[in-house]
Amino acid sequence: MNINPPESTMELTKLSPPEIIFGTEVDEKSSSEQFLLSMYDSVQASIFVIDVLEDGDFQYVALNPTHERWIGIRSDELRGKKPEDILSPIDAARVRQHYADCVLFGKTISYEQCLQFQGVPTWWSTTLTPLRDANSRIYRLVGTSSNITPVKQAQEAVGLQVERERLLEAIAGRIHQSVELETILHQTTIELRQFLNCDRILIYRFEADSSGVIIAESSVAASDSLLGKNITDPCFNGKHPEHYGRGCIQVVEDIYAAGLHPCHIEFLASLQIRANVVVPIFKEQDMWGLLIAQHCQESRQWQQTETDLLKQLATQIGIAVQQAELRQHLKDLQAKSELQKHKHKNQLQKVRFEALVRRMTEQVRDSLDETQVLQIVTQELTELLNLDRCQIELYSSCQTLVTIAYEYNINLPQCQGLTRRIADRLEVYQPLLQKQPLQFLEIDPGWPQLLVMSQMACPIFDTQGILGNLWLTRPSQEAFDEFEIELVQQVANECAIAIRQAQYQQTQTQVKELENCDRLKNQFLRNLSQELRTPITSISLAVQTLESVLTPAEILEIEIVPQLLQILHNECARENKLINDLLTLTYLEAEPEPPTLIAIDLQSWLHPIVESFRDLTNCQRQELNVSIDHELPLLETDITDMERIITELLNHVCKYTPAGESVTVSAYQRGNAIELNISNSGLELTSSELSQIFEPFYHLSKHDPWKHSGTGLELALVQKMVRHLGGSLYVESGAGQTNFTIKFPL
Repeated sequence: MNINPPESTMELTKLSPPEIIFGTEVDEKSSSEQFLLSMYDSVQASIFVIDVLEDGDFQYVALNPTHERWIGIRSDELRGKKPEDILSPIDAARVRQHYADCVLFGKTISYEQCLQFQGVPTWWSTTLTPLRDANSRIYRLVGTSSNITPVKQAQEAVGLQVERERLLEAIAGRIHQSVELETILHQTTIELRQFLNCDRILIYRFEADSSGVIIAESSVAASDSLLGKNITDPCFNGKHPEHYGRGCIQVVEDIYAAGLHPCHIEFLASLQIRANVVVPIFKEQDMWGLLIAQHCQESRQWQQTETDLLKQLATQIGIAVQQAELRQHLKDLQAKSELQKHKHKNQLQKVRFEALVRRMTEQVRDSLDETQVLQIVTQELTELLNLDRCQIELYSSCQTLVTIAYEYNINLPQCQGLTRRIADRLEVYQPLLQKQPLQFLEIDPGWPQLLVMSQMACPIFDTQGILGNLWLTRPSQEAFDEFEIELVQQVANECAIAIRQAQYQQTQTQVKELENCDRLKNQFLRNLSQELRTPITSISLAVQTLESVLTPAEILEIEIVPQLLQILHNECARENKLINDLLTLTYLEAEPEPPTLIAIDLQSWLHPIVESFRDLTNCQRQELNVSIDHELPLLETDITDMERIITELLNHVCKYTPAGESVTVSAYQRGNAIELNISNSGLELTSSELSQIFEPFYHLSKHDPWKHSGTGLELALVQKMVRHLGGSLYVESGAGQTNFTIKFPL
């Protein structure tokens, strides 16, 4: 495609210098060509020529003298070379892209570019013009460049000046806003490293022993961080402090070419430093530290503007240090004043608290009125600690409920008498039940604004256990300090004494009342048993006498007489058993004598007792099963009481087992105890029946299929006898069966 007009294409003939540039054979008759060649040699602009090879590659052809002077390369040295031969890889890639763009678009292009020649960066404004042959192929590029380095340097200097002023204003603004010194130093190192484009910025603070520590750092390599390290320069002798003390700075472009002492070179190299600038930081007239800019991998030429900026920043840092120390001194004075004020307040509070504790101790000693003592405590604590509310709550016996028993309130709603479930606020009561004080903030969504209250709960406990909690509510976010917590704990201890003393007195009163009631009940039962025994004995003797005087013929004449005699015999026996059971129960509830213990083998002892019920169970169409572990150890027990226990339980179970069901007696060892189980099928009791089954005179009449009678004292008597032998008896029912379990520890 012919992009440029044909008129712009020059005809080429034999090439020879300097005609190589234009591709024409110059003779003395062509004045225009002579003029062009003279311009090529004398013009102040840089001119260079590039051949476009058949494969699309580029190679240099020639330079004019001006360009030779600028870049320091002769034209004949350049001829035939490619961009990579004279430029760095990065610069070569950039110029190749421009050459390719000129060929692609087929027209003149202009651009600005920074290139390095012999290590010196130079800015160029370049125009590339394509030359075409007779076939309209672009075979050559002619470039003209102007060195615009001074202009760019001036622009860069203006930008750097603006950035430098911004950096100084930023640190001055932080100082003016009283930002923390650590933040000022941290931000300064970051912004300064970005501005200088160096590898590391350090702020080094001198210690009293002439060593120093890095207190701020910004580094491109986080793995080589020196922050927090204590560093001592072995060459930092008397001359260095004097040097820096005069306000001098150290500028090192290359540690190996700066004439440094070998030990100093070794020290800097160990910290991976190749070039650095060190500026002293003064606090008033004393040298406080150093501001250090470093290059780690290669040397660097530090500019005067850069060192000037470091000096200005060191001055600002010195001001920030002085201001931070003044601010810290002011804080120390304020803290000292607050400490004295707080100490005086604590002393006053301590006196008042000691007086309160002393009054409580006197009241507890002089009075057993728990209500009066604890009500006074809540009121005086509220007034002493400027509270809105003080409460004393007490736990229920099972520690599942807690009730606010005492309260003194100023502005908050009354809560006295309120009962709460501990499970509803388990996160609060778990530490309290473990006797740990608790303190937290509570937000009350009041109107028109939220009310934040500080709350503390102190457990009330003694060696016997936990009794309750002492709650304090303060109408602010101010937390309770250690002194207040300690004193409140002392008050809680006195509360525990008052509560426990009142409980003891109440318990003693209740014990006396119960003992008196129990004594009266036992006396009544003994008297009743004695009074009942006499008429029953008389009735029984009368029946026997009547039987003896009546002849068989007379009895047969009146058919009802045998039935009446049998009823009298049965009821007399039942009443005798009732009286005996009452006397035994009264005896066991009083102070019975210790049982007579004998070691028995349950395998051989239990079988005859169970087998004695075989006829009864067969008659009632019940199945009787016995299962006794063969390896049971000997059981020490009272044989008479034990036989009575087994017999009464079997009587009870057989009485309530329907026909076709089974009665099972089993014995086995479980852990450190021997368990006897007597169970039946076909009977399931409700929870209400299970809770009353061991009460005297309680009957399961609706479950009795055989209509047997009883005294109603059998199970109550069995339970007392089991306890008398040191065992335990419990019953459970479910899945259509009821099971009595007797447990005797070995």
